[in-house]
Amino acid sequence: MFEFKERYNINDLIEIVSILRSENGCPWDKVQTHESIRKDFIEEVYEVIEAIDLKDSDLLKEELGDVLLNTVFHTQIESEDGNFNFDDVCNDICQKMIVRHPHVFGDVSANTTDQVLNNWDKIKMNTKGQTTYTETLESVAKSLPALIRAEKVGKRASKANMDFQDVQTALQSVKDETSELQTAIENDSTQQVYEEFGDLLFSCVNLGRKLGIDSERALVDATNKFIDRFSKAEDLIRSNGIDDMKSLDIHQLDAYWQKAKILK
Repeated sequence: MFEFKERYNINDLIEIVSILRSENGCPWDKVQTHESIRKDFIEEVYEVIEAIDLKDSDLLKEELGDVLLNTVFHTQIESEDGNFNFDDVCNDICQKMIVRHPHVFGDVSANTTDQVLNNWDKIKMNTKGQTTYTETLESVAKSLPALIRAEKVGKRASKANMDFQDVQTALQSVKDETSELQTAIENDSTQQVYEEFGDLLFSCVNLGRKLGIDSERALVDATNKFIDRFSKAEDLIRSNGIDDMKSLDIHQLDAYWQKAKILK
């Protein structure tokens, strides 16, 4: 019988999920699969990121709990199939952290962040049985958001010295890809335009990496800035007695946009 408490711990959470998944548990919880709650896990992780961005500790605590719940839930499904349990998950991650920190748990010397990361990469390749740099690129999860995946692939390629020499060469690549996209547009080749546009995006991500810019975050901030300016432009339009901004042509809208840009 479940014991109600003033304060619960991880063992209680594991028991709660087990009860919810049991024959007499929750009708919804007990029919879920890895696939059916896959999207939920993604959404919960993004809500953790939102809490971090808001610097909201209470919200962060709540959202981390939701991520932990998803971890326990997926583990419970595997436990029911006899594959592994939560202790196995904890054991594996503990072993991984010990192996990948030989400068803390062993006799390897690493006094700088760069040394730590270099050791980490070498150990990771070894433990995963990767013998080529290509395998390290291929191991980057395809389910990642495209910008994040592109940045990780570029970063891993740089470990093999396959990288731009500096910011200027990376910037030149963006210019070259822009020119190639322009040519594809002029050629009216749908497939070529598609490919060159993708190349341009990839080049922009690598330029961001060389500049030390998180492309995903930069695009998030740029999108938020666009929404803010759009809102100000629409307010200016409405303040002039125009109820529907669609009634204005692009030149009139641009005039309001330029005014919105200088507003605080």
